[in-house]
Amino acid sequence: MTEEERRAVVAEFDRAVNMTARELEGWLATDESQAVGQKDDGGESTGHASGRRIVELLRARRSSLTDQDYAHMRKVVGYVHRHLAQRPSGDVRETRWRYSLMNWGHDPLKSG
Repeated sequence: MTEEERRAVVAEFDRAVNMTARELEGWLATDESQAVGQKDDGGESTGHASGRRIVELLRARRSSLTDQDYAHMRKVVGYVHRHLAQRPSGDVRETRWRYSLMNWGHDPLKSG
């Protein structure tokens, strides 16, 4: 991956993830966060595990990112874009749709 491609991945990730590491970490500790998402073995959901990884990525120095980190950033961007396109009608404040997105670092009610 070229340096230009890495910069583009980071820029897309930064646009898709609108929660801070602290906000996301606090969210991941809630019952609502742990109650949503696909769980392959009845344990932690894919989104919740991704959220923990996103916290690490938000705190990491950009110069220390690995190819696996960039791959996960791309996965996050893809998930957020796909999920936003499926927005339900009405108030989404207390919906599984919003909670799932928040596990991936994006709060659709957060401005900016």
